[in-house]
Amino acid sequence: MTKFVQDFTQELKARGLAGLAALGIFLIAVTAFAPEAFAQRTIRDAEIEELLREYANPLYVAAGLNPQSINMYVVNDPTLNAFVAGGQNMFIHTGLILASDTPNELIGVMAHESGHIAGGHLARMGEVADGIAVPAYIGAAIGLGLMIAGMPEAGMAVMMGGQTYAQGEFLAYSRVQESAADQAAMTYLEGTQQSGVGLLAFFDRFRDQEAMLGVNQDPFVRSHPLNPERIALLERRVGASEYRDMVDSDESVHRFQMVQAKIRGFLERTDIVMRRYPPSDTSLPAHYARSVAYFRDGRSEAALEQIDYLIAIEPNNPYFRELRGQILFESGRIAESVEVHREAVAIRPDISLLRINLGQALLAMEEDGGDTPANQEAIQNLQYAVAWDNTSSFAWYQLAIAYGRTGDEGRADLAVAEQYYAVRDTARAREFAIRARDKLEENSVRWNRAMDILYLTEDGRGRRTRR
Repeated sequence: MTKFVQDFTQELKARGLAGLAALGIFLIAVTAFAPEAFAQRTIRDAEIEELLREYANPLYVAAGLNPQSINMYVVNDPTLNAFVAGGQNMFIHTGLILASDTPNELIGVMAHESGHIAGGHLARMGEVADGIAVPAYIGAAIGLGLMIAGMPEAGMAVMMGGQTYAQGEFLAYSRVQESAADQAAMTYLEGTQQSGVGLLAFFDRFRDQEAMLGVNQDPFVRSHPLNPERIALLERRVGASEYRDMVDSDESVHRFQMVQAKIRGFLERTDIVMRRYPPSDTSLPAHYARSVAYFRDGRSEAALEQIDYLIAIEPNNPYFRELRGQILFESGRIAESVEVHREAVAIRPDISLLRINLGQALLAMEEDGGDTPANQEAIQNLQYAVAWDNTSSFAWYQLAIAYGRTGDEGRADLAVAEQYYAVRDTARAREFAIRARDKLEENSVRWNRAMDILYLTEDGRGRRTRR
């Protein structure tokens, strides 16, 4: 008997059948990732989110989905990946955005992921996994019995056979789902008069990765297995589409390149950004990337020079002013930043993140102040922000500060409860909801909300939805 089998047998005897699951010998994990699992890696940026929403919402409508019921998250990860998880949640890696050559490529991938949501594939995959687990458990039980009875090699063979069967069944079902999502994606793209060439071009990058070990594959390939038959089906569908030759407009390409430049400015090292966008590059994306890179490097005047150039060319772009306000704010020029953030909100009063920026700057004007006009203006903007996006823990935190300055402890405690509830800290959320309940007028709107939080945190049934 090999040492591995000896050690393994002893481990199994010590743990019994329950140990098999812990050791991960034959179980195929189908994980419904919760959004909070990626909380430390998600990026909140109004410009990026708006662009992705503009790409996704028509696809959702074409798929018969309600756009407001689907949460979208931008994940700070350089790998090429996108996936759906936890029901109606779509995750887009920054690496995918940066690696896409055109908006159509990214839109094609988002259409594919929309196909998974509309098809209920995640829930069905869980059902399939449950069915596959039964024969796998039986094989494991028989194998365990053989190993305990003194036939370790035969027992291991039976167990590994059960694992192989489970993997084969699961991957076969996964390939069917992926092909179905491809075809659904083409239906949505055609329904919105867009080409499927981008999706096909994206898949072409991974043709040679199927034979690689999992550790060397891009995450997209590992979670979206490709095969020649699947690609051939998609090629035929794309070739037959009347919208095959549709291309992205110049304006669409420009906005996409601006977002890519912004992401690179924030996430890549300054020297890499400057090599990619040298001073000799006078394009608008280059000015944007350099402004962000200088800002991150502490060179605020150089950053302002770059962003002012962009504002002069596109005076109605709220995101240029948002960045200018951020540069001023973090340079300690608070009053100036307030004015710029006000300008951004005036251009796009419907964007909650712009309101949050303004509220933060207003509160910082008088850090030790009481209920001043600036504090009331901050409350108005923050209330608007959380009314449209109650998942922003930072907005609730700022609102708690503002309410505290008015002396309204009940509303301040409720805002803190909302802050903790947004990040799924149920213990703290309950603690502050109880405080708020005891200070607020019984049966008032806010008292009822405190009671809602107490109810929702009791069994974890509460779910947030970003709009």
